[in-house]
Amino acid sequence: MLTEGTERQVIERARNGDRNAVREIYDRYSNYLSATCSRFLTDRRDLKDVLQECFLKIFTSLDRFDYRGEGSLKAWMRQIVVNESLKTLRKKRKNVPIVFEDELKDVEEEVIEPPDAESVPAAAIQEMIKELPDGYRVVFNLYALEDKSHKEIAAALGISENTSASQLHRARAILARKIKEYKDKVKIKR
Repeated sequence: MLTEGTERQVIERARNGDRNAVREIYDRYSNYLSATCSRFLTDRRDLKDVLQECFLKIFTSLDRFDYRGEGSLKAWMRQIVVNESLKTLRKKRKNVPIVFEDELKDVEEEVIEPPDAESVPAAAIQEMIKELPDGYRVVFNLYALEDKSHKEIAAALGISENTSASQLHRARAILARKIKEYKDKVKIKR
């Protein structure tokens, strides 16, 4: 693990062309960045292409990175991966539309009971999120995991804020149902 002192040193070495430092950064963060990318892109080829593009972007712009303490490198790289993933989704949307269903008129009328997901393994929940339709999954990830507002999501995806809100609402409803089904299945096996 890179400590703050060594993290700063590794960044400086990488900036100066040290291949071992570049490899150290890659080895340290590639799985994390791959997992981040896979939250948005389900096609393995797209994922590999985006990660390759991201690492090229990271290492060619490392000289412009402003180190702000421990975790800042990871956060900076994650933002690059999210942006590149969204760029790929926008390109794909032009060729094969990602379905963002029209906004719900009755979003507030339908009440979703939040499920108790504590007993559900994180890997199972991650798989449930991956199974969401593309539009729902992207909005859910941006809102719940990237802490973006509906305004920011709408701007990033070229949709309305209401569509973003309805996509999130529907994603939560599907996840609540999937979690309940999972828990019911586990009860039956016991």
